[in-house]
Amino acid sequence: QVAYPPLAQSTVYSAFPQTGQTYGLPPFGAMWPGIKTETGLPEAPSGGQPGFLSFSTAYTSTQPAQLHYSYQGKLQLHSDSQDNAVTPSANARNASPPENLPAGAALPTSVAAPAGAREQDEVGRRNSVGKAKGKGKRPDSSPPADGDLERIFLWDLDETIIIFHSLLTGSYAQKFGKDAATVLNLGLQMEELIFELADTHLFFNDLEECDQVHVEDVASDDNGQDLSTYNFLADGFSGSSGGGASGTTTGVQGGVEWMRKLAFRYRRLKEIYSNFKGNVGGLLSPMKRELLLRLQSEIENVTDAWLCTALKSLLLIQSRGKCMNVLVTTTQLVPALAKVLLYGLGDVFPIENIYSATKIGKESCFERIVSRFGKKVTYVVIGDGRDEEFAAKQHNMPFWRISTHGDLVSLHQALELDFL
Repeated sequence: QVAYPPLAQSTVYSAFPQTGQTYGLPPFGAMWPGIKTETGLPEAPSGGQPGFLSFSTAYTSTQPAQLHYSYQGKLQLHSDSQDNAVTPSANARNASPPENLPAGAALPTSVAAPAGAREQDEVGRRNSVGKAKGKGKRPDSSPPADGDLERIFLWDLDETIIIFHSLLTGSYAQKFGKDAATVLNLGLQMEELIFELADTHLFFNDLEECDQVHVEDVASDDNGQDLSTYNFLADGFSGSSGGGASGTTTGVQGGVEWMRKLAFRYRRLKEIYSNFKGNVGGLLSPMKRELLLRLQSEIENVTDAWLCTALKSLLLIQSRGKCMNVLVTTTQLVPALAKVLLYGLGDVFPIENIYSATKIGKESCFERIVSRFGKKVTYVVIGDGRDEEFAAKQHNMPFWRISTHGDLVSLHQALELDFL
């Protein structure tokens, strides 16, 4: 019976899991360099696919964090539902990384980088998101050269950045409990403005049947002729199928002369967009300008500042160096340009960064963008639909779903904390 008293040591066992123990973290931290949160590594989702790392946007860490997608080149980003979406707090706003963030500041303490780690870390840059960037950094005065880019954000337009199509179908009013008649009326008025601008100033009557994926697609047929005195109304061009064979001045549709006139229109379209991207009112009559201002205000009100919330993320990306916003929409190119101008997004999306997937689909659009910017760049897809989600999966690009206001708020917070 003398041997029984040592059982009193059970108090030692109950206190054994000490806060200083780091059993799981150091080895796993070495597998995913660059992830640092106060709560450790994110857990894999139940039922998730092998080879995919996933994280939620309900952030608990107040430390600036950085995420490298180097795990088999695959990372799926998803935002929580509206119930779990977080509103930026004071802690989150104060969690911005300092301007002169050292190269190893975002690494786990167990694998902290030495002073000269910047050169060594260049090896992993191809598959990584890139270095954490101080938000105090001034935006470049000119867009980054294609070779300097690290991250490109591929945006959908309708129901992601702007609310338009769902105003007309009534789905927005139904989903968010708005007055259906009011919402439909706003959508119809904006639709009328979009097509009026497209028809009057952007050659939509000529180009509707000659839609292109990108504004430069027919540039090779342009002979560089001075268009300052060119009369587009009298050159006999007709974009409708079979309409070009009525006279010799028009030329056969698809022929050299017809293609040259088509290229002239896209060149002038590019000039008009670039000249008025920050002042679409200059293309409208005073009455239409008033209508546009009223519609912008009322749509923002009925959509609970949806566009304003999306703009915060767009402008944050634009203010960074080595990052770019690219628009890929299922709307035809000319109406898409009219939408971008009327919703005040012309300064965010240069015309060279706008693609229409109407003819070829989003997956092919993504292929074109990758061939333009290269595979060293990290691409992040942001959208609301299955098209862009499927296309992103095919190209192993992370996808961020937008379906509620909370998703937009969470996206901005992820960008602020340098998760994206």
